[in-house]
Amino acid sequence: MTTTMAHRPHAPRRQLLLLGTACALLASTALAQPAAGEFPDKPIRVVVTFPPGGSADGVVRMLVPRMNEKLGQQVVVDNRPGAGGNVGLALVAKAPADGYTLGVGAAGALSANTSLYPQMPFDPLKDFKPVGMLAAIPFVIVGHPSVAARTQRELIALAKEKPASLSIGHGGNGTAMHLSAALFSQMAGIKLVEVPYRGSGPAALDALAGQIPLAVVDLPSSLQQIKAGKLVAFAVTSPARLPMLPEVPTVAEAGLPGYDSTGWFGVVAPAGTPAPVVARLNAEINAALADEQNKASMRNLGVEPSPGTPEAFAAYIRTETKKWAKVIQDAHIKLD
Repeated sequence: MTTTMAHRPHAPRRQLLLLGTACALLASTALAQPAAGEFPDKPIRVVVTFPPGGSADGVVRMLVPRMNEKLGQQVVVDNRPGAGGNVGLALVAKAPADGYTLGVGAAGALSANTSLYPQMPFDPLKDFKPVGMLAAIPFVIVGHPSVAARTQRELIALAKEKPASLSIGHGGNGTAMHLSAALFSQMAGIKLVEVPYRGSGPAALDALAGQIPLAVVDLPSSLQQIKAGKLVAFAVTSPARLPMLPEVPTVAEAGLPGYDSTGWFGVVAPAGTPAPVVARLNAEINAALADEQNKASMRNLGVEPSPGTPEAFAAYIRTETKKWAKVIQDAHIKLD
């Protein structure tokens, strides 16, 4: 009884201390939460202009968990393929310019399609605010071992000796692989018969089987066969050699200086999206791209992480648009 009475005077003090601690915790929690109207305060929709399972879709879904964590909101992937990316990006162009609807477009929809399609549902240079590049996709010019050439110079000499005798497969009309083949022919001064396929995989398989002598394909569909000696790798289309094929020269260093044809895709927002929103999205995208595990996983998909500023991405889109317009015009390529 004495002990109980002796501690009673301290009870109110202890309650006050507990109350003070609780108030402090509540205050810190309130400070940690975003203020009303602060971006983002609701889920963000990302329209991916490719079907599920492709490299672009895979990269976006790879980056989403880290972005969810850092942005404090859910990033929802919405696949809208079709018309070389035009279908999905048309939705983005018409969306409110508030940062809650983004698009993932590739070299086609954001640069080449303006020269390929007679009508476009948007203007890539006017209707979007570039947020940031995601990845570059290098290609490889490969051939069946029966082709009487082992180097790019020998291949070009063979094609000049017998014009239009060699066919080259690619991943589909208007794709970056198609344009890579067209640019190669133009710069080499040769005539190759271009054969469209529905993707890089089928083109690589037909080259492997000897159904076509040459193909422009991506790494995932060809790397294993190149390493096994079942496909001859003449050159890579990127401006630098690839870590996974260090022995294979670039097209430029193998005899065509200035050649550079790399597939790519990046994030855009509707024109008019506030600069602070774009900057926040760009920072989180670049942080996700810098994650070592993400970088390794992306390279396993055959793509190279390509972080950068919105301004650099905007300048790149303008450069690519001008570059491919000339290639497409000279090659007389048109799509319906």
